[in-house]
Amino acid sequence: TLDNNGIGAIAFSPLEQGILTDKYLKGFPEGSRAVKDGRYLNPDQISKEVLLKVEKLNDIAKSRDQNMAQMAIAWLLKDKRITSVLVGASSSKQLLDSVKALDNLGFSKDELKQIDQILN
Repeated sequence: TLDNNGIGAIAFSPLEQGILTDKYLKGFPEGSRAVKDGRYLNPDQISKEVLLKVEKLNDIAKSRDQNMAQMAIAWLLKDKRITSVLVGASSSKQLLDSVKALDNLGFSKDELKQIDQILN
């Protein structure tokens, strides 16, 4: 395991191709990768059940004064085995927004419990 060998891991696609952002909360925006190129994100991946979970996660993120992408990155970085997160920003604005996750890396026990309940 990572712990036994003293090595870290790099998180790839931490925003699940944009699902863990607010981008798809109201459907698929015109011109988005999901609409233009199904190799990245297939609309079938965003079921009503997935969307409901994303909305609940978004509510938690808002209560933390973060957007969902920032919370997702912070959630990954709370695990000491994660040494890097590959965000794949497509603009400098997205990159700067992702870096803001570092402003609030702490999670309360209640927040972690809520997230765990949503994901499981």
